[in-house]
Amino acid sequence: MSDTTAQKVDSRHSPKGPDGQKYLVSGKSLSMRLWEDQQPGGGDEFHTRPYETVGFVISGRAELHLEGSMLLLEPGNSWVVPEGARHRYQILEAFTAVEATHPPAQVHGRDG
Repeated sequence: MSDTTAQKVDSRHSPKGPDGQKYLVSGKSLSMRLWEDQQPGGGDEFHTRPYETVGFVISGRAELHLEGSMLLLEPGNSWVVPEGARHRYQILEAFTAVEATHPPAQVHGRDG
């Protein structure tokens, strides 16, 4: 029998990850997180992750540097970072975005 459990997560009470992300709802193979009002700064270092990420920009602007190319992320844009791709983000303006990860980023120490 398939899992028919419904879940609801109120982001006002969501746990935060090591980089300020809020963990939203999580299923067996997919999870969501919210990057809320991330401020401009030095940006993160190039890294890889053992999960695929897709995202959607709500507000602000950022650069996604991915495997030698740069994507400017602005409100209404969506993006994908393939599993294992070398990338980094540079926040240009206070940035809010929602991401989904497969498999869930926060499980088994994948996030961080």
